[in-house]
Amino acid sequence: MKAKAIVRLKFPSKRHLEIVFSALMPEVKRPVTMRSRAGLEKNRAFLILRVEARDTVALRAALNAYLRWINSMLNVLEVLEA
Repeated sequence: MKAKAIVRLKFPSKRHLEIVFSALMPEVKRPVTMRSRAGLEKNRAFLILRVEARDTVALRAALNAYLRWINSMLNVLEVLEA
């Protein structure tokens, strides 16, 4: 893998972190493509997303996918709590 990125996201609550972490784990365990792979960690109120890819195009695509999924989940949680 040639391109790498680490994204550290702070969550408003431990509950939100756990929900997002659990929802993303199936995607991390079985990637859709072999051009990239991702890893997830929890560290206090932070989710750490590590993405490695064969090239910058694949890295960008993978990052966009994970960040969109995270954003969508947080939007749903916000609506459910309102």
